[in-house]
Amino acid sequence: MIAKTQYQMGPADLEVALALVRAGSLAAAGERLGVDASTVFRALQRIERGLGRPLFERTRAGYLATELARQIAEHAEQMEAALEAARSTVAATPAQISGTVRITTTDTLLHGLVAPALHSLQALHPLLSYELHTGNELASLTRRDADIALRATKRPPPHLVGKQIGPIRVALYAARKGGARRLADVEAGRADWVAPDDALPEHPSVVWRRRRFPKVQPRYRVSSILSVLELVALGLGVGIVPLFLAEGRRDVVRLTEALDEAETELWLLTHPEARHLRRVGAVYAHLAQAMRLP
Repeated sequence: MIAKTQYQMGPADLEVALALVRAGSLAAAGERLGVDASTVFRALQRIERGLGRPLFERTRAGYLATELARQIAEHAEQMEAALEAARSTVAATPAQISGTVRITTTDTLLHGLVAPALHSLQALHPLLSYELHTGNELASLTRRDADIALRATKRPPPHLVGKQIGPIRVALYAARKGGARRLADVEAGRADWVAPDDALPEHPSVVWRRRRFPKVQPRYRVSSILSVLELVALGLGVGIVPLFLAEGRRDVVRLTEALDEAETELWLLTHPEARHLRRVGAVYAHLAQAMRLP
């Protein structure tokens, strides 16, 4: 009797499993692979039949990876990194670095620090392209939804590797025209406030304001620090914003010195597997050098 041959997974199978682990749905995995959802579904069926074991749990929320699928995805990431390293080896010059680098950050950091730094990178690596995700949640670098993360935090996730760029210093600002003229006006209650909403309940500026001005109820609550600055500049109230955003603007004026109790730290983060990819390493190194905090 001839024994049944064990199913042998190939590189294409690994790519399918990795895409589905990262994406969580057939359609999104298909976008990553450049095929339609039905093709991903058939490939997954073929792989699971060959293995005799399910790789994903089908739920209303999408495809949830089993422990086996996550282990396979780890090997697939190593294969991906090895392929990227091999491609980099044959590149003759740094200008030939190409591909897409996915960066996750907040809109505040994107407009204030990341975008200006990327602008100066265009001439060095014109073949690079970027996917820029903004939001207060941290896109998963573990699933490689992003290659690089820029975050304001004092406690970066321990499973990521990174570099502390420096402290993000903040101060209280008002509009230059029509705003509060001095801190005494704010302390006397003669100024409206613009502040982050419940999307940022533990933001250092929120904690500082509640401690210093416990009776204040902000008239305007917004979902980002960048929006705080823009509303302050329009004269709608006072607000706490980073120096790197406000300094140099002619439409706002600082009412306080830097608020030490409200500052946090800027971290540049990546996944241990991603940092060896040449395209990711080039962007990571440039951001680490180019971003400067006042």
